[in-house]
Amino acid sequence: MKLRIAALTVICLALAAMPAWAADWENGPINGTTDAWTINFGYVVSDSYLSDGSTVTGFMFGVWEFPGDTMSSVDWSITSGENSGTVYGSGTASGSNLTDKFISTNQYGYDIDLITVTGLNVAEVSGTTYWLNLQNASVPSGDPVYWDENSGAGCKSNGCPAKASESAVGTIASEAFTINGGGTGTTPEPSSIMLFGSGILGLAGVLRRKLF
Repeated sequence: MKLRIAALTVICLALAAMPAWAADWENGPINGTTDAWTINFGYVVSDSYLSDGSTVTGFMFGVWEFPGDTMSSVDWSITSGENSGTVYGSGTASGSNLTDKFISTNQYGYDIDLITVTGLNVAEVSGTTYWLNLQNASVPSGDPVYWDENSGAGCKSNGCPAKASESAVGTIASEAFTINGGGTGTTPEPSSIMLFGSGILGLAGVLRRKLF
């Protein structure tokens, strides 16, 4: 029993250290304990957001990675529908336009990382719903990469929580991400412990697109 309590305490402290993000639109901070969705091996994950009319200059999102992995690139697009419709911007983020910051290790042994993408220039119309689509994430090891699911918990922006879908199964709970625009900052804010109860669910089914 003492070991179990100690393990839960470690998870709790790790979650407390995870950043909440201040930006133009955010779907809440990284959860890192409940579930995640593959954004490579042919799978595409899409999340909606409501634009405030700023030009998108970048975005941030949370991922689960195998221990020691660091993302080197990811394909992105901003569209009018979930991985469909009009394409307003797209590309491959890599090099100096992509950073991978390790945050913690979760109870399943995955590294929880914050990915920051910069260098975008996508004009948007205020009050319009757009979709951020991620796919073809790459790490040198060739391992799967998973976009952290947070169900929009902690989201304070208009139009949230985000709607979300996965290319193989359809509608899913939304993921942890932030849209940055107009050159605004991304200063981390103090965060609270998010979704701790959901973080201690059973191991079975933790990753719906986990590949072995």
